[in-house]
Amino acid sequence: MSRNDLIQLEGVVAKVLGGGTMEIQCDNDLTIRGVLSGRMKKHRTKVMVGDRVQVSVSPYDTTHGLITYRF
Repeated sequence: MSRNDLIQLEGVVAKVLGGGTMEIQCDNDLTIRGVLSGRMKKHRTKVMVGDRVQVSVSPYDTTHGLITYRF
């Protein structure tokens, strides 16, 4: 599966869970658990509760995604 096949969603970080996992409330009333992408970890981008983020979600499992951008 390539990067182009992923679904791009936007939402707000609702809760920070353990192990770098975050709960994201998307604009279309979907709740997703997401982790930071490798590029965001590399550049030490901080994501906190209330931040608006972009999430890449697989079409096969829409409950888990990668946080790829912080607005």
